[in-house]
Amino acid sequence: MILNDEKNNAKLFGLKQLEYFRSTLDERSKEALNSAVKRITETKKNGGRVMVVTGSGPNIHEGVTTLIAGLIRSGIVDAVSTSSAVIAHEMAGSLDRVFRVDAKSLGMDMSKMPRGDVFEFTCMNDDEISALKKEMPLDDDLLEKGKNLPHVNEIIKAAGNMAYPMGLRTEKIAHEVLALSRIYGLPFETVAGWGCDENTMLGAASKMNVPVLVTIPQLVGGGAVGMSIGDSIPVSERSMRISRMLSSCDVIIESAVALTQEIHDGPFECYTGHGIWAWWSGQNTYNLRDKTLIRIDLDENLRKAVELNSTVQEAIDKGLPKTKAAKIPFRMEMSAFARHEGSIPIVGDIGKVWPLIAHDVAENLGVNLDFLSASQDTPEGQSMRGWIVENVKPLDINKIREHAKTFVIN
Repeated sequence: MILNDEKNNAKLFGLKQLEYFRSTLDERSKEALNSAVKRITETKKNGGRVMVVTGSGPNIHEGVTTLIAGLIRSGIVDAVSTSSAVIAHEMAGSLDRVFRVDAKSLGMDMSKMPRGDVFEFTCMNDDEISALKKEMPLDDDLLEKGKNLPHVNEIIKAAGNMAYPMGLRTEKIAHEVLALSRIYGLPFETVAGWGCDENTMLGAASKMNVPVLVTIPQLVGGGAVGMSIGDSIPVSERSMRISRMLSSCDVIIESAVALTQEIHDGPFECYTGHGIWAWWSGQNTYNLRDKTLIRIDLDENLRKAVELNSTVQEAIDKGLPKTKAAKIPFRMEMSAFARHEGSIPIVGDIGKVWPLIAHDVAENLGVNLDFLSASQDTPEGQSMRGWIVENVKPLDINKIREHAKTFVIN
C-alpha cells in the first residue's frame, strides 16, 4: 500500500482527493478505469511491461509527467514516448514561476513579441542568477529593467518556455546536447536525461535505464530542443526504436496526446498499421494484436468510436470513409484505437484519472509511491504545482559533461 509518510519524503498530494476524483467520472468511465487498473496490475504481476505515450502541455501542468517519473522509479512504467515540448520543459525543471511586463516599456521590437505584447522573466533569486552567469552571459540591464517595471502578472507555467533567461538557456543547452548525441550515436533524449532531475521522466528514466523517446508526430515544438531532437538520429532509426519500445510492452497508456495512430500503428506495425511491406521486405516488425491500448481523454467521441468498433471496421473493409460510417468527428488517433479489441477509453480529466490509476495499481502491487499528483483545480493541486517549481530543478549541464567523459559506446 502507499503511505503518506513525510519521514520518507513522500509527496502524495492527491491522496486526500481520490474519492472526489473518482466521483467526477461517469459509470462507464469508472468501469473503464477499473478495467485499466486490473489489466495493468495483471501485466506487472506476470512480468509484463507498461508504456506511456504522453502529450505535452496538460501532462506537465497537471503533474502527470512528475507522477510518471515516480512510476518509473517504482518499476510500474517501463517505457515512455512523449513530445519535444515536454522534453524542453523537463530540461528546464517541468514548471517554473514567471512574471510578465509590458514589452513596449522594456524597449522590445513589438513586431517580434507574442500575442498580448508582454515579455516574460523567470522568477530567480540572486544566487540562481549568479550560478547561471557561470554558464552563459546575461543581460544585467535587461534583468534590472524588467525587475523595476510594473508586473502585468505572475504565474506558474511550463518551464523554460518564453521567459528570460531560462528559456534562452534551454535553447543554448540544446545545441551542446545535440553535439554529444551525434558524437555518441544516441538520441537527444538519452543524453539530456543524464543531467535531468530525477523527478522528471527523463531523469528517472536515465536512473532506471528506461527508454524515453519523442515520437515523429510530436517532433514539432520546444524550439531548438525540438529541432535538435529531430537532428540527433534519423527518422527511420527513431521509428524503429519506438517500434521496439511498443513491441516490448503489453499495455500502452495514451495520455492527452494527438495523432497516436501514427505512433502505435506506424510503419512497422502489422495488425492495424502499415507494416506489411516492411515485413515483406524483411525488416523487423511488431504486432498490436494482443496488446491493451488505454486512452485517457476528454473527448466523448473516442468512446463512441470504440462502441462503433464493427461499424468502423466494416467501413474500412468496404473502402469507405470512417467518418461517414461512424457519423462522428473522427480524429486520426481513433482509427486503430477504435478497431482494436484491447482498447479501453477513459473519458475524464487526466489530472483526476492519473492519480487514481497510480494509486490503485500501486495498492494492488504493494508498491510504495513517493509522489502522487493532484488535479490543478484543487488546493492540493496548487500545492503540488508550487512544490514542482521549488523542487524539480533544471538540467545540470555539468552532470552531462561528466557522464560523457566515461560513457562507453557499445
